[in-house]
Amino acid sequence: MCGATVGGPDLTGVDVTRQTIIQGSVVRDGEPVSGYVRLLDGGGEFTAEVPTSATGQFRFFAAPGTWTLRALVPGATVDRTVVAQRGSAADVTISL
Repeated sequence: MCGATVGGPDLTGVDVTRQTIIQGSVVRDGEPVSGYVRLLDGGGEFTAEVPTSATGQFRFFAAPGTWTLRALVPGATVDRTVVAQRGSAADVTISL
């Protein structure tokens, strides 16, 4: 394995009780993938985009609700639906 933190980046220093966090990693065959992850609202509208880290990880701070994550990496585009709640991190692994 790549040694990345399972799920998203380390939450040390983040007050999770006051935040709505969507985080995770993008992998192909268990290995991290570099690219971008978009956050789309319930109507499919673009809200934000972040690059993945060298270990394929990403994080968004969002409002509670249902969101779509769209991984954009060389050769693939994958959507995942996630429900985010204040007070806990929604950890998502996007496998290509």
